[in-house]
Parts: sequence; structure tokens; C-alpha cells
Amino acid sequence: MDRKRKRILLYISAGILLAAATYVSLPYYARQALIHLMPVIDDLNTFHRDTVHNTPSAVWFWPHTNDYNRHRLSPEDSAYLDELKTVAFLVIQHDSIVFESYRNGWNDSLTSNIYSATKTIVGLLAGIALDEGKIHNLDDPVSTYIPQYTKGKQKEVTVRNLLTMSAGMAWDESYASLFSVTTHGYYGNDLYKLVTELDVNEQPGIQYSYRSGETQLLAFVIEAATGQTLSKYAEEKLWKPMQAERNAYWLLDKKGGDEKAFCCLHTTARDIARLARLMLHRGNWNGRQLVSEKYLSEAMTPASYLKDQWGKDSLDYYGFQTWIMHYRGQTNPYMRGMLGQYAIAIPSHDAIVVRLGRKRSDIYRRELTTDIIRYMDIAMKILNR
Repeated sequence: MDRKRKRILLYISAGILLAAATYVSLPYYARQALIHLMPVIDDLNTFHRDTVHNTPSAVWFWPHTNDYNRHRLSPEDSAYLDELKTVAFLVIQHDSIVFESYRNGWNDSLTSNIYSATKTIVGLLAGIALDEGKIHNLDDPVSTYIPQYTKGKQKEVTVRNLLTMSAGMAWDESYASLFSVTTHGYYGNDLYKLVTELDVNEQPGIQYSYRSGETQLLAFVIEAATGQTLSKYAEEKLWKPMQAERNAYWLLDKKGGDEKAFCCLHTTARDIARLARLMLHRGNWNGRQLVSEKYLSEAMTPASYLKDQWGKDSLDYYGFQTWIMHYRGQTNPYMRGMLGQYAIAIPSHDAIVVRLGRKRSDIYRRELTTDIIRYMDIAMKILNR
């Protein structure tokens, strides 16, 4: 072997050793992020999980309308759904499925990570805990339930602040950065320590700013108040009473660990539609009030006393862990996840739209990405059949 080749091999070997040493020195969450890279909707087997069971003998199945799936998407609409890698698109009206399309190898039995649409479920569970008196008052300090949460401005944070994303937590909402706190939360194995030890660096209750860590802390409040894990509480208070078709799965930070409440429930398109139905019916499920109408009405009303993320004087698009969409004269509460997971309640048409997929638009019109507007346009063509 000549000297030049030896030198090249030496450089390669040194580079490999350096890369290996660097990798080993990284924190656990960063190593996991490098292995798995960006989040995907079918990450069920990537993490440990807990099961949110349904009751198979008591399932309520969505009926079909008489003209079920007679609508034919235009070539342009069909191409748009495929361009953003849509896997499920449902339109429901008067509690019956009008249109249902599964694409790219998906079907009605497959579960998708719904990412931040999960936050709305946490908000509903907080309302149930309030209705039951386990959370005494939304204006209780978080320290009422998590006694150690008193460092600096932490002691000023209330349950209401967490619900409205106005707690001022030092949380960097970035999945693209290897060392962001969001990456740590998603790939790490120490959620409780991470969230409860973060500083609060803004005055709580003044300005809305989207922070996943505030939802995670809210989940820990719910667990402390109820004495149950989030999965078990959701199973008992939502999944079984809503007569879900299939089990759901909540991803954990480690085996036997904490639910990733800010991001990571896995469910089907038909079952996430049940949550939008609950919004349409003001918390009532086939005659049983699962969440009080009073709480749900406030949850679906913007917290207008807060400044929005641009510093404007009145927030008009976020309530209690629930988004509010202003679309062509409609006001629609909805759930949304980072890859375009949407469950939208449309009260004016007694309708629901669900879209699940692998991509979303990166173009914003204020707080809305342009894809959700296009999905609503497609849905309205179907509803106005």
C-alpha cells in the first residue's frame, strides 16, 4: 500500500473515531434524534407506549349517508391531497360519513401520531377533572398540585395559564434543532424533570405564545389531581364513553414512564373525528355529558384578554388547548398537529372534517397554514353537494 493511500485511510479512521466519540458524548435525547431524525406519523414502534383501550362490545360505528362517497374529487383537489402526502380525508355531516378517502396505502384501521392535536385531548381531560372537583379551580396555582413548582415566577403560574398557553415557560418550540427543549421532550426519557425544572421567564397571564411544555405540565397537574395516569384517565373518561372503534396508544418517554402529552397520541381518522363530534355536541355523547357544556364553551372561545404571539391586543384564535379557525364567515374549533393532522368542527353545517397526512404547507396566513384553508375548500364542495 502506497503512502498516499495509508494517509487517506488514517484520516478516515480518525474521522470515524471522532464521530463515534462525539456521538457517545451527546445526551440521550440527542443520540435518539440522530438515529430517528425528524418525526413521522407512523412512529408507534419507535417509543414505549401505553394503551388507551376501547370497549369492543360497545363500539358506536359511524353510519354512512345515502350518498356516501359519491362525490368525486376534481383532479386538482386529488393532486393537492397527494402532493402533501395525505393518508386520510373524511367529511362527516349530521353524525354520518359523507366522504372517506384513504391514500398512500392507508386504511381505516391504521393509527397515526396526531402530534399536537393531542393537546386538545389534554385540555378536555382538564375540563373533566374540573367538573369532577379534582381540579378545584382553574385559577389555582400549579403548585397546588405540584408543590415543588415554586421557583421564581413558577409560583405565579395557574392552571388557566397552562390551558391558554400564557404561562411564560422557557420553552423553545423547535423540532429542527438537535439541542432544542422540544427535541429533548420528544426523544428524551425525563419529561417530568425537564418540564418541572424549566424557568418561567415571562409574566404569566399576559401574552399567548405556543409552548408544548405548558401542555406537558398541564398533564402532570391532571395526573396529580386525579391520581391516574393520563392514558387511564383518557380511557375511562373519553375513549370508552365515546365508544371508540379501536384502541389508541399514547407514546411514553420510557418504559413505564410519562405520556408525551404535548404531542403523541396514536389514533385512527374515524376515532379522532369523535373528538370533533364532542365539540359539536358541546361535550355530550349520545345523551351522556362527558365534559360540561360550560367548560367546553370556554375552551372553544378565544382567550381574548391575552395578547397574541405578534403582540396584538386581542387573541382571537386559541382557547383552552383548542384552536379556533375563522374561515369564510365561519368560526370553527379544531385540533391540529405539526404534519397537518386536523380534526375540525363546523357548527354552521353540523359537520366535521378530518385530515391526516405526512406533510403540511409551510406558508402561513397569520396563524393558519394554507393547506388547512384548501382542505376546508374541498370539504365545503362536498358539504354543498
